[in-house]
Amino acid sequence: MAKTYTPNFNKFNSLFELVIYFDTEEKCRKFISAHRWGDNVVCQYCGEQHCYERSDGRFKCPHCNKSFSCRVGTIFEDSNLPLRKWFMAMYLISSHKKGISSVQLSKDINVTQKTAWFLLHKIRTLMAQDDSVALCGEVECDEMYLGGKERNKHQNRRTEGTQGRSTKTKSPIFGMVQRDGNAVAMVVEDAKASTLIPIIKQFVEEGSMVYTDELSAYHSLASEGYIHRFVRHSEREFSREGISTNCIEGFWGHFVRMVFGTYHYVSRKYLQRYIDEAVYRYNTKEALEGERFQDLFSKSLSVCNYSMVKMAA
Repeated sequence: MAKTYTPNFNKFNSLFELVIYFDTEEKCRKFISAHRWGDNVVCQYCGEQHCYERSDGRFKCPHCNKSFSCRVGTIFEDSNLPLRKWFMAMYLISSHKKGISSVQLSKDINVTQKTAWFLLHKIRTLMAQDDSVALCGEVECDEMYLGGKERNKHQNRRTEGTQGRSTKTKSPIFGMVQRDGNAVAMVVEDAKASTLIPIIKQFVEEGSMVYTDELSAYHSLASEGYIHRFVRHSEREFSREGISTNCIEGFWGHFVRMVFGTYHYVSRKYLQRYIDEAVYRYNTKEALEGERFQDLFSKSLSVCNYSMVKMAA
């Protein structure tokens, strides 16, 4: 196979540069192929190397005689949407600080709103959090409840007993932020100690300094091997000698602005995906646009592995 384009993401620090570079579908295909295999294409069915490129841009394996495209085994498989639009959608969702709605994306890349919604959710799967993340040092923990305010509803549609930490009409979310580090957040069943403590033990290294509010669920942290300090929000205490939850509160603020300012409504079914998106933005806030695109692009090529399934079939 002739020498292909060498992947170079340093030039993609604006949407204009991305669109100018990927001006044809052929260049998109070659970019994917170069990033996956270099000059030695591997068959996605039998695993043999030295596949050759056909005139239509697909590849053929001289061993099993099967043909395949560069999309096989990636997030782009089973999609007829041009790769140029996939790349633009990936870039837009990763570069907008508060996300981008399906309505706006449909206008930006000239697709239907339904297609844009599908693209956004597929790309959000690339932002899924890593369960092996370890937070250490100074870590702030807090919980929040996402849902409509009863006072904003018509009197006939209000639900009684939804104040405070009620989960009747709100979804509880738990988050942790390492100061000068990464964040982890997820939907939880409730804010009880039996729910939150195991999560903290999974993600926060023992011996770390953990800052929380006065919620009773955190009272056993000291006995679990953590240094626990808390502020009393009920007494309007928000910071005391470096003890605060300002970092995690800042993360919640950004998440709420993203949800209500951009998406307006998030169903419980897909709530974790939106949380993953917010965490991804927070954890890559220092990265350049080209670096975030590179990260998502790399993940998009390894999101699926269909070779063994198709071999069995």
